[in-house]
Amino acid sequence: MLRKFTVAVLVLLLLLVAYLTLYPVPIDPVVWDPPEDTGYVGVHAANRRLADLRLISIGAESGPEHVLVGADGDLYAAVDGGKILRMNADGTSMEVWAQTGGRVLGFDFDGQGRMIAADAVRGLLAIEREGESAGDRKVTVLADKVASSSGLDPIRYADAVTIAADGKIYFTDASRRFGPARWGGTFNASVLDIMEHSATGRVIVYDPSNSETEVMVDGLSFANGIVLSADQSSIYVVETGEYRIWKFAVSVRGLNARDIDPAAQSPSGDARIFLANLPGYPDNLMRGLNGRIWAGLVKPRSRETDSLSDKPFVRKLAMRLPKRLWPVPPAYGHVFAFDEDGNIVADLQDPSGRYPETTGVTETPERLYIQSLHAPALGWLPNGNPM
Repeated sequence: MLRKFTVAVLVLLLLLVAYLTLYPVPIDPVVWDPPEDTGYVGVHAANRRLADLRLISIGAESGPEHVLVGADGDLYAAVDGGKILRMNADGTSMEVWAQTGGRVLGFDFDGQGRMIAADAVRGLLAIEREGESAGDRKVTVLADKVASSSGLDPIRYADAVTIAADGKIYFTDASRRFGPARWGGTFNASVLDIMEHSATGRVIVYDPSNSETEVMVDGLSFANGIVLSADQSSIYVVETGEYRIWKFAVSVRGLNARDIDPAAQSPSGDARIFLANLPGYPDNLMRGLNGRIWAGLVKPRSRETDSLSDKPFVRKLAMRLPKRLWPVPPAYGHVFAFDEDGNIVADLQDPSGRYPETTGVTETPERLYIQSLHAPALGWLPNGNPM
């Protein structure tokens, strides 16, 4: 009897080993070299300035990932399920303003008053203002493909968008490998992309005058938040998987970020790493007041995760585990602001992670609205000039 039990245990162990080593997973990890994690020091020293966050109920909705004040003074918020909410500044009179059928992660308003949305499932969208209800509001796909050397390539993970005064629309396609529509939603797809680290994210420009798209920059490890400089000659772009923010001239076309030596930067000065070695995974970028640009850190860095950077096999093995055992860092609330000289001018944290996945900040004279990928409410603080 003992022998049969021992044989059964050995067979189960062999099956487990075979599963952990041979079962197919979607990622094909590459070796990469993360900067040394210095932790919460200096301008990012640990604090609790975000701990007293107040909440605006959004009912049964969740994930106010991107928030913006419209020309009408109302607050617009993109939430799960493809919905755009509209409400007063204090959260009253909330309604579902639009429904895209996908998942909007970023949006801006163009000169015609249309909402231009980066929908992670559907691509770059235009949402008309006219309509009595969300169902009446017209949603048009502006771009779901981009011209490439091999023809028209699908836009798999439209993420963030910003619009220049000349009408050109700059947006990020976070990953060419893992789109949310196929890989279990935006968060799962982002984990797969960052764990693989094959750096297929890109920045795309759409010209409404001719409806054409061009790749500005590729070779980014999960291209994320994007915002124009004050003079509109450059864009700032988040590279989430590398804990950094780039600055590119808007004139750039066809640049591969992996061809740029971080030490030498771009010889022509049209591309450079603007902020590096951040203490977490950066997400959205939003222009604030008095020249500030706000960024959210959706998760803290993890020395354990960084230690797997030169171990592709172990990362592949980890993705065979149940999702609750994936090497995802815990919740940690963290947003910060910088100026265009590269100075960190505000840093707000909540180590408890009570308000999870802080993706960014929308600043008004009265309030700081804190965005989140998964929170069941919209966070805010009185704006006490956090400079």
